[in-house]
Amino acid sequence: MATENSLLRAYASCESMARKHYENFPVASWLLPKSVRPHISAVYAFARCADDFADEGTRSNSERLDLLEEWESRLFQCQTSGVSNQCMFPRRPCDPDEQLTQDVFLALGNTINRYGLPVALFQDLLSAFRQDVTQRRYEQWNDLLDYCCRSANPIGRIVLRIAGPLDDRLEQASDNLCSALQITNLLQDFDSDWKRGRLYVPLEIYEVHGAKIADLDDISLKLEWREAIRNCIDRTRLLFADGKSVCDHVDRLLKFELRMTWLGGMHILDRLEKFDCDPVSRRPTVRGADVLPLLLKSLIWL
Repeated sequence: MATENSLLRAYASCESMARKHYENFPVASWLLPKSVRPHISAVYAFARCADDFADEGTRSNSERLDLLEEWESRLFQCQTSGVSNQCMFPRRPCDPDEQLTQDVFLALGNTINRYGLPVALFQDLLSAFRQDVTQRRYEQWNDLLDYCCRSANPIGRIVLRIAGPLDDRLEQASDNLCSALQITNLLQDFDSDWKRGRLYVPLEIYEVHGAKIADLDDISLKLEWREAIRNCIDRTRLLFADGKSVCDHVDRLLKFELRMTWLGGMHILDRLEKFDCDPVSRRPTVRGADVLPLLLKSLIWL
């Protein structure tokens, strides 16, 4: 059985990953209640590693899917063996750093058991990562929202279960906010995703504006594509509006964490519009100089 020290080390590994890894939004984790930070970090580490399997490196699609399948197998094991030692995973290492893998699932198993988290939410995340491997285009906006339903919304639902309170209305608002953040991230990474062969602007949107796939290989983004992206921005702002209420009806410091996240996402959309809806020429980001103004806005939230 795992000792208290090994469990503390496992959570520390997850928190270290959360601090070091690049993020697109100013999620101010120090604003979260101290008691829940390790558990949020364990969830983050699980998702971060799986996302990297789907996106990073030079592996073949078959290898990526094999890694995700093994990650799911370890997920099922950890919920029943969340406090066991390193022998809990006799299978071949699925990560170059097997100790980190052991730490992630030791911490995650403990978190799942402590909060009674539905494993189906983690399965949804893995299904979205598999989709990133197998699906490169989207035909309709609703298809993209379905992807967000599994790639982003489970994280919000997990956070609500850990940091509370849990409420059906808050879950729906959380889903809208998470979908908005996901789509904002996809618009932000439009250029790098296309270079990987992925296009998240749906066919029904870019076709209306007369945008052509062949034009995406040009150095600059043509007007038709910029109008298609503007269309996506407008739709995403509606999701942010529908998700704003979750920032006001959660406990304690979590509301400031969510306010910063909401403001950060909206700030990126603002910058993207300022760049004439062209994320190819210039990628919109939240800069270090933006954090203090965003923090002040979170304090005078209206």
